[in-house]
Amino acid sequence: MSKAQFDTSRLAAEYDSRQPPEVLKLALDSFDNIAISFSGAEDVVLIDMATKIRPDIRVFSLDTGRLHAQTYQFIDKVRTHYQISIDVLFPESEAVQKLVNNKGLFSFYQDGHKECCGIRKVIPLRRKLATLDAWVTGQRKDQSPATRAGVPVVETDGAFSSTDHELIKFNPLSNWSSTQVWDYIRTHNVPFNELHNSGFISIGCEPCTRPVLPNQHEREGRWWWEDETIKECGLHSASRPVTTGR
Repeated sequence: MSKAQFDTSRLAAEYDSRQPPEVLKLALDSFDNIAISFSGAEDVVLIDMATKIRPDIRVFSLDTGRLHAQTYQFIDKVRTHYQISIDVLFPESEAVQKLVNNKGLFSFYQDGHKECCGIRKVIPLRRKLATLDAWVTGQRKDQSPATRAGVPVVETDGAFSSTDHELIKFNPLSNWSSTQVWDYIRTHNVPFNELHNSGFISIGCEPCTRPVLPNQHEREGRWWWEDETIKECGLHSASRPVTTGR
């Protein structure tokens, strides 16, 4: 199916009540030039499902240079477990060097995480997505009620599409809960980041992630010094593409 034939709105409504493997099959049957974005537990669930449909599924991951040691070990564990290649993306060294030299290593504690995330995550992701027709993410509606409650199972990517490049985005786990994700992980022996055993739920860069207490929402462990309503790094946005002032 070509992108011109892909009716995003109709399929979003049709597949909203379908199970994640069905949404994934739609994605992989519809697009050859597609990849899964991998960083956390949800993404490995998608990899596990996808390899049963297309063993040679393409996977990419963002290395910001500030990840936990356990996260780097996790990336290799997934690579080995599924015998897949993982395209690891890196930020532009010149941009990182300029930020660190001008503002230090922890400027985000004073002026917010958007600039650092823009350089280390958003720009490398935009560069990758410009080469794809579609991508698959592990977003769930209940991860952040303030920013993700309206996430459909399939959409036109409002952040990374452009006038000459429409990008389709699949969110097969949109309607799943954290409990369903972890039930799947345990049932199917899916690898997971060892930090989950230490109270970490939503895991990002080491300086910006901490464990959460009982009954805290999972996103409270991310950028905890900032307002509750802005806990997104720019990778998932329905608004215009994120810029970093460069």
